Amino acid sequence: MTTTILSLLFCGFIIHLVTRKLLGRYGKKRYHPIGGTMFNQLLNFHRLHDYMTDLAGKHKTYRLISPFRNEIYSSDPANVEYILKTNFDNYGKGWYSYSILKELLGDGIFTVDGDKWREQRKLSSHEFSTRVLRDFSSVVFRKNVAKLAHILSEAANSNKIVDIQDLFMKATLDSIFRVAFGVELDSMCGSNEEGKNFSNAFDNASALTLWRYVDMFWKIKKALNIGSEAKLRDNIRTVDAFVYKLIHRKTEQMSKPEADLSLQWKKEDILSRFLQVTGTDPKYLRDIILNFIIAGKDTTATTLSWFIYVLCKYPHVQEKIAQEIKEAAIEIEDATDITEFAANVSEDALEKMQYLHAALTETLRLYPAVPVDAKICLSDDTLPDGFSVNKGDMVSYQPYAMGRMKFIWGDDAEEYKPERWLDGDGFFRQENPFKFTAFQAGPRICLGKEFAYRQMKIFSAVLLRYFGFRLSDDKKNVNYRTMINLHIDGGLHIRIFHR
Repeated sequence: MTTTILSLLFCGFIIHLVTRKLLGRYGKKRYHPIGGTMFNQLLNFHRLHDYMTDLAGKHKTYRLISPFRNEIYSSDPANVEYILKTNFDNYGKGWYSYSILKELLGDGIFTVDGDKWREQRKLSSHEFSTRVLRDFSSVVFRKNVAKLAHILSEAANSNKIVDIQDLFMKATLDSIFRVAFGVELDSMCGSNEEGKNFSNAFDNASALTLWRYVDMFWKIKKALNIGSEAKLRDNIRTVDAFVYKLIHRKTEQMSKPEADLSLQWKKEDILSRFLQVTGTDPKYLRDIILNFIIAGKDTTATTLSWFIYVLCKYPHVQEKIAQEIKEAAIEIEDATDITEFAANVSEDALEKMQYLHAALTETLRLYPAVPVDAKICLSDDTLPDGFSVNKGDMVSYQPYAMGRMKFIWGDDAEEYKPERWLDGDGFFRQENPFKFTAFQAGPRICLGKEFAYRQMKIFSAVLLRYFGFRLSDDKKNVNYRTMINLHIDGGLHIRIFHR
């Protein structure tokens, strides 16, 4: 009897200690409330961002328990500012994220900290700030949207349903390869089978890489080359073959006597700049290229896809934007065809499209291209909300969840409402970047923000001037595919009609 009582008391004591530890209220430290475990993430992986939005609605900042570390997720703008700016040096990619991302993205700007990050940031910052890149990229965007418009025109004439996300992916892939690497892929017109295979492999590798964050057995699978890791290895093999061939071709081009060159590469593509500064280490250049692709292809393509989706759901917004474009580009209303109109959409005309800018931004608020971004805490710390984080904890901010938080955006947070971005005179009004986190903030704020807006506005201006869009099936649910970027699962199938 006594033994039984002692056993029960001992079990109760152990349960008490475990409970205190799980609740995070031991010693002088206080830890964020528990939202669940990594197993809950696995069970909800198909709706991961909505699952985490549900948790964020209960706790501005919460943690998920895993066998190896706490994972802390915050939608609190004060915490986000602290992580991304105030105590920036204490929150980096760290070894954990690097080990997950390195097969696909290597030592690129999105995976590294320290000197490697600073070197790439400095060079990239210089390139994105030059007028040469701005002017050259605008020409590329205009040419590629004209190609896309002709494809859509044929679809409208034949009443054909198209997957516009697939077309946006091809168009932005063509654009980023031309601007960043001086290469014409022409994947939109299907003339480059290698480009198509590369794009598919890259998308698959992105999804399989994100799976590692919730799959505790991925290292075992990698060692045994089975399951998701075997698929990841195959896709990366396809990606690498394409990229190394591209690098070899560019290196050969630059090694020729100057008399044999047009010298155009010196001021046009970004890869040439890196080749001049960093030498010709193919692995390092490969990593730079893939980081630029994930930054410049998927982000704008997915945003444009969600943009068309919300315009189909809110036809009054679609018509208001179309009217604004017509009025802003009045000087080229007599353009003989789409190609001429696209070639002559001026920077001044784009600047007048304030409602379009607001509508794109509102799309990014609800459907951010990067729905969650993880950092690693490098030393014990206390966040502004008073709760502690430990060295090695993963600390993430959640653009997808933050865009849906009523305490940030008001009771209409889940409504698509471009007007929330406009002042009383109809001009676009910036928001606190730690509240609207689609482009990050602080020292790592997206270098290509203006680059992305320019591309999206050029594409939108041309397409909405000439076409209207409707979903092919209004009753079919449109969901995301859980991967690094917020792709629409299965594509976005629409009908197009001429204006």
